[in-house]
Amino acid sequence: MSPVLISYFSPWACETGAIALAPMSRKPAAQAPAAMPRRDAAIKRAMDIGFALLILAVLALPMLLAAAAIRLTSRGPAMFSQERIGLHGQRFRMLKFRTMRRQACAGACRQATRHDPRVTRLGALLRHTSFDEVPQLFNVLDGTMSLVGPRPHAPGTCVAGRRFESITPRYATRHRVKPGVTGLAQVRGWRGETDTEDKFLRRLDSDLEYIATWSPWRDLAIIGRTVGAVLRMRNAY
Repeated sequence: MSPVLISYFSPWACETGAIALAPMSRKPAAQAPAAMPRRDAAIKRAMDIGFALLILAVLALPMLLAAAAIRLTSRGPAMFSQERIGLHGQRFRMLKFRTMRRQACAGACRQATRHDPRVTRLGALLRHTSFDEVPQLFNVLDGTMSLVGPRPHAPGTCVAGRRFESITPRYATRHRVKPGVTGLAQVRGWRGETDTEDKFLRRLDSDLEYIATWSPWRDLAIIGRTVGAVLRMRNAY
């Protein structure tokens, strides 16, 4: 895959020692700034609102049909919310179409696995196409999420018996930006269950690289690659 060149020059990236003129495969900078500059934040927020409204308008009818199908095929609400860790470590409720049996959704948060018995037949289709994530566009509109950013984790999520935050102090850096509906790690194929520390660290490297080298063009590139990944339906379950 040829690298995607970024021509937007961001002072935010310069503060980390990483300039935005970089291919998407470059290694992450050692550190990320504490906060995104106002200009960059305003650009990113405008992009979030514009794209979220456009996608919701296009998918309004399919969303209504999906909600009706969920209600008809399993007991419980069409959508549900789960607590996630967002910007600056603040917790928020992330929206999703319900893909699991109601009892499973009510229990303790656990990563979904391939062929997870908690997932309904319709839920498996929604997850395979990533359509279950579409309600997060409402999170984007209310400002708790961004269209592109590190995927939000549930509090206390573990891998190999260790909480994410205990594996490396670098983990806290990913909370310096809003979590995203999609991200650099996801378009690189890091989707599905994080069941080893190596997978966790590789995803984290992509998250920190995204933060250190952010630009609006990188967001556009990730959105475009996300569309391709959804159409190929790889590693989604």
